Amino acid sequence: MKKIQRIEKIKINSIKNSKRLDAFLAMSLPDLSRNKIKKLILEGNVSNNKEKITDPNHNINEGEIYEIIIPEPEISNIKPQIKNLDIFFEDDDLIVINKPAGLVVHPAPGNYEGTLVNALLAHCGNSLSGIGGVIRPGIVHRLDKDTSGLLVIAKNDFAHIELSRQFKKKIIKRIYFGITWGILNSQSGEIKNYIGRNPNNRKKMAIVNSSKGKLAITKYTVLKNYGSLASELHFKLSTGRTHQIRVHFSSNKNPLIGDKTYGNSQKLQKIINQEILEKKIINRQALHAVKLCFEHPRSKEKMEFESNLPNDINNLRDFLSKKIAI
Repeated sequence: MKKIQRIEKIKINSIKNSKRLDAFLAMSLPDLSRNKIKKLILEGNVSNNKEKITDPNHNINEGEIYEIIIPEPEISNIKPQIKNLDIFFEDDDLIVINKPAGLVVHPAPGNYEGTLVNALLAHCGNSLSGIGGVIRPGIVHRLDKDTSGLLVIAKNDFAHIELSRQFKKKIIKRIYFGITWGILNSQSGEIKNYIGRNPNNRKKMAIVNSSKGKLAITKYTVLKNYGSLASELHFKLSTGRTHQIRVHFSSNKNPLIGDKTYGNSQKLQKIINQEILEKKIINRQALHAVKLCFEHPRSKEKMEFESNLPNDINNLRDFLSKKIAI
């Protein structure tokens, strides 16, 4: 029998959206993913009036009180691996790092070693929050493998719960710097639609209808144009869907330069991108998490971090400047 980490009791005062039990609990427990909630329900860890509810689709009603037993996380068998980390800040509750491109955040099929989590386990020992589960200890949010920039990691469960709450409440602010092909129709704007799995390629995401995806909102500001060839932008995420910026701007006919999955559909883009690769200017999507703001989970102090652009993105900027000067 698993040890109990904590027990939550939640009363349903009002129902605003879905009447599904898993959806309601996911909104009420921001530190737990919907998949984790679903697993807890299926394993009999959720009850109403001492009656176990094992159907995630169970309809809830106002006035009901649900008890959720959250077991201790399983012991991780992930190997700690020493790796130099670019640490911007660290205390007993959290660590802010500047992730390089090419580093996978957490283990997954094909990447069980050499990930950020392996390095964090070596650096932090067993102090990382277990809420993320055996594969994602301490991980509150992620960056794609080939996206660089700032990440905050929880070192204990208190910090994990509070930081997750801030993400749900949109208190945490994230700004990304990116370089896209072409020019945009306006200097600033918002892309709002639904993102889900690409029905033709499960490894990719795509714009889908609302019944098959999750709401995704990206705000953008154009910083600079390289003639009609490319644009520098800042992106602000109101949601955090997988590949969100990459999918949004690819669907807008302005894919990120260097994006091997969603970019380079036009003939000119392919020609110039081949030149970029041959000259070894950049070998990944030109996207960097440049700014991260949040409240410290314990002190409530406003924390603000900004990361310089990495060399490969600056090399790309120089290349584009020379290209339009020809």
